[in-house]
Amino acid sequence: MTGTPTPSDAALIARWKDEPAPLLPLLHAFHDRDGYVSEAAMRAVADGLRTPLADLYGTVTFYHHFAREEGGLERPRVCDGPICRCKGSQELIAKLEGATPMPCAGRCDEPIPVLVGHSYLVGSADGTLEERPTPLPAPNPFVAAGRFEECCFAQIREPGRATLDGYRRTGGYAALEKAVADQDPEAVIAELEASGLAGRGGAGFPTGRKWRAVRDAVSERGRGPKTIVCNADEGEPGCFKDRVLMDHDPHALIEGMVLAGFATGAPRGFIYLRYEYPQTEEILEDAIAEARAAGLLGENVLGSGFAFELLIRRGAGAYICGEETSLLESLEGKHPFPRNKPPYPVTHGFEGTPTVVNNVETLCSVPPILARGAAWYAGLGLGEHKGTKLVSLSGDVQRPGNYEIPIGLPLRTLLDDWAGGPLEGRTFQAVTMAGLSGGFVKDLDVTLDEPCMRGRGTFLGAAGIMVFDDRRDMVDTARQAMEFFAHESCGKCFPCRIGTQRLTERLAGTAGPTDPAEWKREVADIGHTMAEVSACGLGIAAPLVTQSLVRDFEDQVDAALERRP
Repeated sequence: MTGTPTPSDAALIARWKDEPAPLLPLLHAFHDRDGYVSEAAMRAVADGLRTPLADLYGTVTFYHHFAREEGGLERPRVCDGPICRCKGSQELIAKLEGATPMPCAGRCDEPIPVLVGHSYLVGSADGTLEERPTPLPAPNPFVAAGRFEECCFAQIREPGRATLDGYRRTGGYAALEKAVADQDPEAVIAELEASGLAGRGGAGFPTGRKWRAVRDAVSERGRGPKTIVCNADEGEPGCFKDRVLMDHDPHALIEGMVLAGFATGAPRGFIYLRYEYPQTEEILEDAIAEARAAGLLGENVLGSGFAFELLIRRGAGAYICGEETSLLESLEGKHPFPRNKPPYPVTHGFEGTPTVVNNVETLCSVPPILARGAAWYAGLGLGEHKGTKLVSLSGDVQRPGNYEIPIGLPLRTLLDDWAGGPLEGRTFQAVTMAGLSGGFVKDLDVTLDEPCMRGRGTFLGAAGIMVFDDRRDMVDTARQAMEFFAHESCGKCFPCRIGTQRLTERLAGTAGPTDPAEWKREVADIGHTMAEVSACGLGIAAPLVTQSLVRDFEDQVDAALERRP
């Protein structure tokens, strides 16, 4: 009995070279076939796509997860992000033969994630590994009691929600049916503008305004059609909300993207999926096939004459690809450096076409807003704030997980009433905001909204909140964070490339002055330069780690400097 024949180089290239955005899937095909990306494979790809070999080599080696040695795909990669480090990732790495660390892999609610080949496992410090499905959001007792209402999570816990039948049974695709039958693109965009929905990936740009800009933009001749891109890279440490949406509510994402295409006049869409979610790719592929078979995708969506096709492109591990222009460069098969702006993606995005780039949460919010109305969604927030926000909560707290909160909710309410408070015998010391990008917050008497966060020198962003109790060394936690930023800096601009390295050295105690006042002055000066002239958000946000450390934990900084030889 023989198995499926191994495809040849020529067969792999023929399969992908004429597809949209071919480089990443072609590299994955070689990586899957051989267990690594060999020099011979790179030469074949370079010849097949007519790409300079030197450029291709630089691109392949930029990504974390393209193994360059034989057998590399099957070697364990263990998350060594801030929460997993607290839960014993270093001990697990030592116990697994051939294991190497990887940055945060998006399962901070159930650490420690391990990738072995295409399997996503959950490990523990004692060396055990097991397969587990992505946890559903826990039922929120405050929602059940009628105190709050959810948007994205309202139906996600219903049995079978991930299937087409289950999604439709719980109200799915009603918004799309209404839009193509009874509305025009202007009505869809106007409803989103009235709702107050803004980008939920971190930037917070008004969604309706972005869609309108793409709708009004004119594609330059020869550039191709307009494009919808879902940023599903979710690489910010401490963020894992998009994973639960894609795994348990994939049709909500599909419906949101089709609605975006209808509203903007874009006939194509891409889901740029982070490498660390292999099971998610299978779930999305199945859901896309279901939607296409039901006439919800393709040349004639629901018999309306509107065409929309949807493709998945899997990344290969690079934090910078969460930045929208780096993502577009990666999708186009280029080295994923951030682009200079202007022009912006709304006029010159994927392959120079007008492009919407939204994250998963934003797109999944669109169907319920259009089904239930802008006023309903706007009314979900507290006070003057509109809508809800998904929060990924992890670390030293009783009930980590994903929560959908009304914007403006007090942080203490989330930590104490919703998540059960600190671990037994412990007290909260600090939390992070926006994953690591927002730095540390010691004052927990804040509300979860951008105005309040900005007033505290941080920002809510993608709302990855990591909790650290009184056991944790905040200087070392800051060092780990800055080490991550230094590792993930794309290297394009000098201030970020060098600044993150210099700040890491100073936090590690391997360079810089020992006098506390001089150390703080130097660290502040480096951070100021980075924030003023870095090319993208990484270099602008990274100094918030040291700024907040000095502001809120000056005593720990002074003690660390005193211990230096």
